[in-house]
Amino acid sequence: MRRRTLLAGLAGSVTAVGAAPAAAGGRRALHVRPGDSVQAAVDAVDGPGQTIVIHPGTYREVVHIPADKGELTLRGVTRDPRDAVVVFDRANGTPVPDGSGTYGTAGSATFTSAAPGLTVRCLTIANDWLRADHPEITGTQAVAAYVTGDRSYFERVRLLAHQDTLFADTSDLAAFDRHCYRDCHIEGDVDFVFGRATAVFERCRFHTLDRDVSFKPEGMVLAPSTARANPHGFLVAGGRVTSGAEDGAYKIARPWVPSYETTAWPSLVVRGCELGPGIDAVAPYTDMRAAYPWQSMRFREYRDTGPGAVITVPENRPQLTDAEAERHTRAAYLGDWCP
Repeated sequence: MRRRTLLAGLAGSVTAVGAAPAAAGGRRALHVRPGDSVQAAVDAVDGPGQTIVIHPGTYREVVHIPADKGELTLRGVTRDPRDAVVVFDRANGTPVPDGSGTYGTAGSATFTSAAPGLTVRCLTIANDWLRADHPEITGTQAVAAYVTGDRSYFERVRLLAHQDTLFADTSDLAAFDRHCYRDCHIEGDVDFVFGRATAVFERCRFHTLDRDVSFKPEGMVLAPSTARANPHGFLVAGGRVTSGAEDGAYKIARPWVPSYETTAWPSLVVRGCELGPGIDAVAPYTDMRAAYPWQSMRFREYRDTGPGAVITVPENRPQLTDAEAERHTRAAYLGDWCP
């Protein structure tokens, strides 16, 4: 199904970007309704601890939350994240209007936050850019959310795109920023959860999309790029991987060692998850570059279930021992932060 057709059924009205939000309940809450702009509400925030309440509608705009908007909460007014949708459509290779180049991967994001202490609840954030609509563009990464900043928390959020859906990153190369994603739905195809954050994914659903391609794998779910000095990368706990593609078409992960940080040592633990038949159980990991084989990375599993978790070639599925698993918990990754 084409992304715009899908999104059209999720929420009703489209905003006129640039309208001012309506304040309610004093200075601490701003309400955004169809005809308003989410970005205008962000711009109006004048202190920590404020809340932006987003009413049902489709808000076609780019939203950027700068680092000085700390402890901000954005939430949908209902508990159904499908009711309030923030969406835009641009890719890595989309030309910048001023002719200065292209947006790049991070610049393609519909939603960007560098704010510490961010909370997002009950929203859909999407990038509905489609490869098929732009055959002239080769930089096809199209990010829904690019998140940096310590203590970034997402709950009951739907993150929708194709390649590079969620960029879970850090504010700089020396930072070990912590993220937590709870009860979220994240879907895409190539490396659609990636980055160098210390990120815990609790009870999240990862859904792989069917691609009209003749090769396998069609894509990879995760691509961590953890700093070598960081003992904790991505922890996926109690979640599930479902698929719109044929059986065995997807890998769990591949390591991303960026050209700007060749010392990265990607870390991923998948524990207590249900892995559907869309995952290649025989060879669930692959390389991004031959110089950085996945076997040399910190990839481990623990007590996963489902057809995609069946161990047929043990050396292809490194497992944690019970003692090692005690060091890979939500509390160990997040430390003194308890969202």
